[in-house]
Formats: sequence, structure tokens, C-alpha cells
Amino acid sequence: MTKVHVQPGACGLNSTITVTRLDNDEDDYMVDIHIETESDNIKRLAKVLTKVNGMEQSFKNFMTSKIYELGAQQGLHLACPVPTAIIKAIEVECGLNVPRNVEIIFLDEE
Repeated sequence: MTKVHVQPGACGLNSTITVTRLDNDEDDYMVDIHIETESDNIKRLAKVLTKVNGMEQSFKNFMTSKIYELGAQQGLHLACPVPTAIIKAIEVECGLNVPRNVEIIFLDEE
């Protein structure tokens, strides 16, 4: 099980994503996705995004990603970090990447 917490910024609607690989078989990358959130848009996404092939989704691009497609259909803001967090959690759960935190930091340059 891989769990990530997303503090999205200005909207303040936090989400916790849990990704669990369904089978320990090294050739099976199906994962279960569970999302707890304060966001109505992400709640709608959570209802339609419950299982995916982790290997397949980890190597899609923005135009062919089921995760981004469903996010757009549910009204997610373009800059919402939740779809990226879902993909990062999938990669880690499937052994395709290592768990490392991601940050976006605004620099005050005067």
C-alpha cells in the first residue's frame, strides 16, 4: 500500500490517496485507488477512478492518460496536483519509482 497526502494550495481542499496493488504477481500491475478528500470534484473523480493498470498508466502521456481524462471530465482545475499525485503513488506501489516528495515553491524575487 502506498499513501500520499496532497495539500493543493489556494483551494485548501486536501486529499489523501491510497494505492494498493491487487496482486503480488510481478507481472500484474492492477491497482486499487482510494481517495479521501474535501473537494467535490475529487470526490467525483474517486467514484470513477477505482482501478487501473499501474504499468500502463505510468507510461501514458497527458493526452492518453485515463487519470487526466477522468480528472478533466470531473471538472478538476488544470493546475490541480491530485492527478500527478495519483500517478506518483501508482509508480511507487508498482515498484516503478522511488518514494520522493514533490514541491512547488514560489520564489519572491524583487
